[in-house]
Amino acid sequence: MKDADARALLRDLFDAALAAARPATCLAPYIDALEPPRGRTIVIGAGKASAAMARAVEDRWKHPLEGLVVTRYGYGEACERIEIVEAAHPVPDEKGIAAAGRILQRVQGHTADDLVLCLVSGGASALLAAPAPGLTLADKQAVNRALLKSGANIVEMNTVRKHLSAIKGGRLAIAAQPARVLSWLISDVPNDDPGVIGSGPTVPDRTTFADALAVLAKYRIEPPAAVRAHLEKGVAGGIEETPKPGDPRLARVETVMVATPQRSLDAAAAVARARGIEVVQLGDNLEGEARELGAAHAKLALEIKARGGKPTVILSGGETTVTVRGKGRGGRNVEYLMAEAIAAGGAPGIFGLAADTDGVDGAEDIAGGVFAPDTLQRARALGRDPQAMLEDNDGHGFFGLLGDSLVTGPTRTNVNDFRATLVVP
Repeated sequence: MKDADARALLRDLFDAALAAARPATCLAPYIDALEPPRGRTIVIGAGKASAAMARAVEDRWKHPLEGLVVTRYGYGEACERIEIVEAAHPVPDEKGIAAAGRILQRVQGHTADDLVLCLVSGGASALLAAPAPGLTLADKQAVNRALLKSGANIVEMNTVRKHLSAIKGGRLAIAAQPARVLSWLISDVPNDDPGVIGSGPTVPDRTTFADALAVLAKYRIEPPAAVRAHLEKGVAGGIEETPKPGDPRLARVETVMVATPQRSLDAAAAVARARGIEVVQLGDNLEGEARELGAAHAKLALEIKARGGKPTVILSGGETTVTVRGKGRGGRNVEYLMAEAIAAGGAPGIFGLAADTDGVDGAEDIAGGVFAPDTLQRARALGRDPQAMLEDNDGHGFFGLLGDSLVTGPTRTNVNDFRATLVVP
């Protein structure tokens, strides 16, 4: 298989994964099956896919509706009945706070005959930024930045976020009572835990204020004084906990997973098999340090290559972490990919692609990258040391230098990271 053909195949697999998670596709059967309520339909939502989800609802739902959705800058859609607001991600801004406050107001004051349809996808934690009483935007920004650099996983980060919020961790659903609350979720988290997706604004929360303090202690994060005081007051019982499983106030709340990382991996696997490629699926919930996982997958690729046989693709999803120590441009997918390329050592017949399905790897508007057997050689010919760039957390700098960045623009969906390693014996 030629290098160009291998690269094209990897991109086709990624595109198949994206197609399976497009809101217009994955929401259609749920919209068509939904019975209109006797009262009003209020659509609210947050996340990088939420505007596209709102557009899908508008296009197929022929009954009256109204609503407000907040998404990332550049991820908006043209809607007529649902207002779309764009705000900052991954660190929240004033527009996100304003939108969250309006959403909280929008769900209140309804009757049991009304339906609140909540559209949630990855990114909602930052976009639905409503600080708890006594906290400020600056407080939330400081904690968010520290968590993003710490190496904390998404479960840990959202444990903290839920306990600094007036809207997350089920509080939005409580505010919507007595209306029926139906949440359609596009999962971007390992194991598809609805309490973690967007910090679970409409689902019960198993975590506590004590858990949030433990996360900060684990990663040696010293939060602003107001944040620590808020969490400690919660531990002491001076602030009401997030609603827990079994809370009667959540009796009329229903949650449906409309797209998941596993369904996207299965779509990519189907394309590979149709082209005569064997598939090894490692799961949709892989976590850990990006560079360590990349090295492990390179080892597996080398073992498959040594056995010979048919071309094989290794597929995986999940969300790795990066403990930032350098000053590079970052990106967990490109960090994984650079480590995999280094560990593969330029072995012939090994290619890799890693990208975030939302089109944004880290804080860059770049989805990820691609490596080939000649990647390390080309970098060194340009006078760059791949290992040194890895130590500087400069994955985007590395692949950008080689012209091997993967840029999709806004995908308007988000089912977490997609990784594919192609082995051609």
